[in-house]
Amino acid sequence: MNVEYTGRHYEITSAIRKEVENGLAKIRKILGDRFEAKAILTVEKHRHKAEITITPRNGPIVGLAQARDMTIAVNEALDHLEKQAVKYKTRWQSKKRSARKSEEVKKWNGHSPQPEEAEASAKMHTKVGLTEKTAVPVAVHRYPAVAKTTEVHLVRSNESVSMRPLTLEEAIKEAHFRDRDVFVFRDPKGKVMVLHRTRDGKMELIEAP
Repeated sequence: MNVEYTGRHYEITSAIRKEVENGLAKIRKILGDRFEAKAILTVEKHRHKAEITITPRNGPIVGLAQARDMTIAVNEALDHLEKQAVKYKTRWQSKKRSARKSEEVKKWNGHSPQPEEAEASAKMHTKVGLTEKTAVPVAVHRYPAVAKTTEVHLVRSNESVSMRPLTLEEAIKEAHFRDRDVFVFRDPKGKVMVLHRTRDGKMELIEAP
């Protein structure tokens, strides 16, 4: 497996390489394709940090963790990376299903009604009149007796907001680390920014006015 290692104030041992590569082998089974991987292992003031990045088709996925021991930090970063890989695969499969459905719609010739429309049409049309000759076709629109509503469930969360200013690169890593689809932060100049992960897995930057 091709993994690019970088050690900052830390000497990368064969045991740590084995931990990283075993974890990435599990993730490769989830994603089912080939990807490049980078591992940056850093020691700062007795804190061991592990940053592991993989690059599948639709953009990078990052696993971050820190602990008192590098083995623990690496395993936690790999666990986080594995969860994101499962989420990535689910999004990818959903996108493929949507594309397949769109393709089926395109194949429709545009003249004969689709099965669902034909069935709805049969139910909605009737005739009104005293005799068959004087009867006039009338379209009847039926509505459900009770409209379906979705209960709003609000949960307050501080995980989607950074309490300190961040650069864009730091914010992206933090959003990946916290596994957030929406992440709000201030840049070093104090401007409010919002990161939003779209359905295809890409990060979208929104600048608040």
